[in-house]
Amino acid sequence: MSAYQHEYQLAEKEPEHFWKTQAKKLDWFEEPKTILAKDENGIERWFPDGVLNTCWLALDYHCEHGRGEKTALIYDSPVTQVKRQYTYNELRDKVAKLAGMLAQEGVRKGDRVVIYMPMIPEAAMAMLACARIGAIHSVVFGGFAPNELAVRIEDAEPKVVMTASCGIEVNKVLPYKPLIDKAIMDSRWKPEKVFLYQRPECEAALNQTRDIDWRTACEVAKPHPCVPVMATDPLYILYTSGTTGKPKGVVRDNGGHAVAMKYSMQAVYNMPQDGVFWAASDVGWVVGHSYIVYAPLIHGCTSVLFEGKPVRTPDPGSFWRVCEEYHVDVLFSAPTAFRAIKKEDPNGLELQKYDLTSLTSIFMAGERLDPPTLTWVTEHAKKPVIDHWWQTETGWAIASNPVGIEPMTVKAGSATMPCPGFKVEILNEIGEPVGANQQGFVSLKRPLPPSCLPTVWRNHDRFESGYLSQFEGYYVSGDGGYLDEDGYLFIMGRVDDVINVAGHRLSTGEMEEIVGGHPAIAECAVVGVHDDLKGQLPLGLVVLKDGVKIDSLDLENELVGKVRDEIGAVACFKHAMVVERLPKTRSGKILRRVIRQIADGETYTVPSTIDDPTSLSEIEKALGSN
Repeated sequence: MSAYQHEYQLAEKEPEHFWKTQAKKLDWFEEPKTILAKDENGIERWFPDGVLNTCWLALDYHCEHGRGEKTALIYDSPVTQVKRQYTYNELRDKVAKLAGMLAQEGVRKGDRVVIYMPMIPEAAMAMLACARIGAIHSVVFGGFAPNELAVRIEDAEPKVVMTASCGIEVNKVLPYKPLIDKAIMDSRWKPEKVFLYQRPECEAALNQTRDIDWRTACEVAKPHPCVPVMATDPLYILYTSGTTGKPKGVVRDNGGHAVAMKYSMQAVYNMPQDGVFWAASDVGWVVGHSYIVYAPLIHGCTSVLFEGKPVRTPDPGSFWRVCEEYHVDVLFSAPTAFRAIKKEDPNGLELQKYDLTSLTSIFMAGERLDPPTLTWVTEHAKKPVIDHWWQTETGWAIASNPVGIEPMTVKAGSATMPCPGFKVEILNEIGEPVGANQQGFVSLKRPLPPSCLPTVWRNHDRFESGYLSQFEGYYVSGDGGYLDEDGYLFIMGRVDDVINVAGHRLSTGEMEEIVGGHPAIAECAVVGVHDDLKGQLPLGLVVLKDGVKIDSLDLENELVGKVRDEIGAVACFKHAMVVERLPKTRSGKILRRVIRQIADGETYTVPSTIDDPTSLSEIEKALGSN
């Protein structure tokens, strides 16, 4: 039996023994005697009688064990030309003062705190300060529109809001204060105070009755110790877009989350404790929560916090520069970041300028890793590229190449194997398991492992109906895919992205894989549009690599031929349009549903998570002219 099979089967057959062993790697205030039990809603909960503090695990524990002078956090901001490093001692002391600042204004265990921040060290410090006093943080991506922020304030009912005077994009300063003021004005729930961190690029005037200057208040605050919390107490609420338009508040507990974070750093990422981990994401997303802030610090390594973009800050070599400068061991970002780099530097010339000796592997997640991007990064970086699949709801990888247990052969398009603790099954419409290579609903057999959400904030019925009710005994991921004959998991996209062409169920993800393999194409999206005769027909939207010159009609004919050759005439793929860019969320997901609604002439709502709303008008124009 292989090392992976042994560990996976142990987690499957003896889950309580397996996770008790992992839990012993943490410094609990009171070790759990009960490993798994059901709560009042019948939901499985991990370590229910354990007592701990996540901030203690992330900071104080290392300081107490002689590792306080190790670098905990590296801040690199090409948009402001600022670089800073913080040791574990320095970060603990700053977080303790920040926790004292919150406590001084009456924030207590169980209170909510909304954090609306740019990618600066104070954002991570704010999260840790909340964890230190047992307050529940809810980070909202800095720059979200006021109405979306207002919805989250109304749902979370925070005692206070923590924000900064501005965010900084490429060649643009975005003032946050007007957005915060409007959100609070529009919200039915009014936070008592707003802590505002002034940035020199754009200082804001304070509302004297409500706003508090962050720096001034922190200077006079007394350091606050770590407050013991139960393992099942919430650490944070993270809102993810819901199909109804109202965001879902994913709840993360303290105990299960900490255990999973520690385990994943070793098993999934094979991360040395004295190494440097860089998740090139944002603290507004789950990747930023798990792998910029919590997991690297709980593990005791160095985490990089980057305020910039993969391109234009200042060039497509920015990722490689950071890896060389800080001797990054593991880089983790979304495929869309690497497609942006590939588009502007198709031959990898910028990459060749940097020494990537320290880099052991590149992980990607957040959307499906298309084989052309996998191939390009592997060939140019000459490093293992590891696709892994997870969700906001789980907080860590459901499936990955488990390099910390046993590296496996890469299969393009596959997230490799389920991680120990996750029992993945592919079910048909009536909840029956299907055979190898047959597509269906990717589902997780309960109990889910530690860190997975136990509920939706203040709406448990929504949790049950959205995730658990479709198939009894299973969590339904919302993604479609299949397991091959070797047990490798292939995620083909959201269930919504399966189209029905004349009665044939076809995966747009499979078509995207073929279209994206054309040497002229940087990235693409395939959506199903309404057709009176066949029900739906696929439509391809493609973005060319920089510098590529090709006749759009010739390209369309080539792509139609490729899809016909590899899927067959049944796909009815006949149209591919060249566009300047694809509309995406800030985390890099292509807004396929909105593209489909535009193509079908339906009314649509601009998602709160959109990166640039003008990209939709470009799509409207392109589709309207065809």
